[in-house]
Formats: sequence, C-alpha cells, structure tokens
Amino acid sequence: MPIARFTTSVNPQPQIGYVDSETVFPLADVDGQTTIATLLQLSAVELVAAANAARDNPDGAIAVSAIELLPPIDTQEVWAAGVTYLRSRDARMEESTRKDVYDLVYEAVRPELFMKATASRVSGSGGTVAIRGDSTWDVPEPELTLVLNVHGEIVGYTVGNDVSSRSIEGENPLYLPQAKMYSGCAGLGPWIALTSEVTDPNDLAIRLTIDRAGTVHFEDQTSTAQIHRTFDDLRSYLFRHNSFPHGVFLMTGTGIIPPPEFTLEDGDIVRIAIDGIGTLHNPVVRLTN
Repeated sequence: MPIARFTTSVNPQPQIGYVDSETVFPLADVDGQTTIATLLQLSAVELVAAANAARDNPDGAIAVSAIELLPPIDTQEVWAAGVTYLRSRDARMEESTRKDVYDLVYEAVRPELFMKATASRVSGSGGTVAIRGDSTWDVPEPELTLVLNVHGEIVGYTVGNDVSSRSIEGENPLYLPQAKMYSGCAGLGPWIALTSEVTDPNDLAIRLTIDRAGTVHFEDQTSTAQIHRTFDDLRSYLFRHNSFPHGVFLMTGTGIIPPPEFTLEDGDIVRIAIDGIGTLHNPVVRLTN
C-alpha cells in the first residue's frame, strides 16, 4: 500500500503515513516528524522498512476517512521527459512550426528533459490545476511519475498531470518553459506507491477521462508498455551532473493526446488512473492574471 501526505481536522500540520486498507499509520523520525524530503534520503529497501515499522505500531493510527490528502511532495522539484511515446511525437510535430525538432529528439540517444514545476505549483488529488489565460489550446498529459531519492534510485511511483499549452509551445519550441511552467501547472497524487508494490511498471494501463458539465467529454487510454525509452535511461540522464538533495519527481511522458479540436475549459474535471497506483482527479480553472 502507498505512502500518503495528509492533514486531519485535529492536526492541520502535514503528516506522512503508510496507508493499509482503511487505516493510515503515521511515520515519525527521531524529531517526531517525517517529510517527503526525509523519506527520500532513504533507499527503496529502507523506505519499505520504515513503512512496515509504522504499520506494526498501531499507536496514532488514523482512519482513511478522517484524512485530507495533500500532494505527495514538499520541497522537491518536478521534472518531465518529453516525446517518449510515438503519439506524443506525432502530436508535437502537428502543432509545431518546427516539426523536425520533435522527430529528431524522439530518435536521439539523449532524451528531452525539462523542469516542470516547483512544489508550490503542484496540486494534489482534488485540488485545482490551471490553464493559462493567454493560451488558446490546452491539454492534460497523463503520465506515470517516478519518485527518485537523493541517490537517483527509483523508490516509488505516482500519477502525474503535466498540463500544457499546446498553442504557446507550437508557436515556437523555445517557448516550452512558458507552455509548461506556471501557477497550478501540475497535478501529482493521490499518493506514492512503493516500488516493492508495483509488479511491473513497464506494463501499466493509464486511463484519462475528462468530464464537462456532468458528462464525459473525452476519454482514452494507453500503457507504459508503449514508452520509447526505459525509466532507467530517463533517471540516468536526469542525474547526470545534477543533484537533488531533497529527491525529485520525474514525469515520464504521455501517450494520450486529445484531438486538435479539443481544449481544456474552466470547470472541466480531469481524472487520470494508473493501474496499481491510484486515481488523480483535478478540477480545471483558467488563470485570469
């Protein structure tokens, strides 16, 4: 079962806990508090041991119904990999004035990696994600997201929504940072599934559903089996000549692209479900300033 970041009505301070069925078992370090940053100092084996130790100590256990989930991130950066699925390559070639750029990066040895968000720009499950007020074509991008510790080891997985402005990025590839990073540009959650509990991350079904005015406006699905690169390859390049003292999240790219006539609208609800991990749902708001 997963690691969740949460608050309760009794304690408004963020807590970290191991979710087992209908119960959450808080994790605490020697100072009486644990953060995602402290957990990402641990190896995958040590993280499982910490979760098991919390489960074996029922003192302070909380009912799942009594918690409010927070995004499973506190001080980490969120990075993303682009053009890792064939469908993503085709879509970005369709939108761009420089189509060859995306064909080249899809086949290149070095992957496209970019910083997607800081923690303050990330919403958890149930929180709102945003579309830019100066954009005319906006899409969600459902992505399996790697949770990496300070050593670059994959210790868990979560669901990611890399909300993007296709109109801005398509105008010029150099506008990618503006198309990708702004207030409310990303969703993560609902929690972190430990690597020991995900049987095969290379064959996970990913489903996207977008509700509008109470009806399903768009839905599609893909699988991580369709990814063009290995997770180890993406992880390795991210940590080349780079360090992450609090750990880092890495979105691995999307294989679901809505058709060109689709754009997100204020009030839409985006649901992304990944087998073995969970469902992330986010209402959409349009930024006005």
